[in-house]
Amino acid sequence: MRRQIAAGKFKATCLAVLDEVQRGRQEVVITKRGKAVARIVPVEETTPELFGRMKGTFEILGDIVGPMHDVWDVDR
Repeated sequence: MRRQIAAGKFKATCLAVLDEVQRGRQEVVITKRGKAVARIVPVEETTPELFGRMKGTFEILGDIVGPMHDVWDVDR
C-alpha cells in the first residue's frame, strides 16, 4: 500500500517525507487536487561488480602486445 500526500503538505514536509521513503522503502504519491502528479520511490542501491566496472570507459588504439618500434638509447 502506498501513501498519498497533497502537494502543499509535501512542500512543507519534503525532507521528512524523503527520509521516510528511504527508511521505509515504500513509495509516496504526490497529488494535486486529488490527482496523482508524481511518485517518490526509493533508489535501488546496487553494488557494482568487481570485474568489468570500467567497461566502455576507454579505447585501445593500435597493438598493445607487439614490439615497439622506438629505439632506446640505454647506454647514455
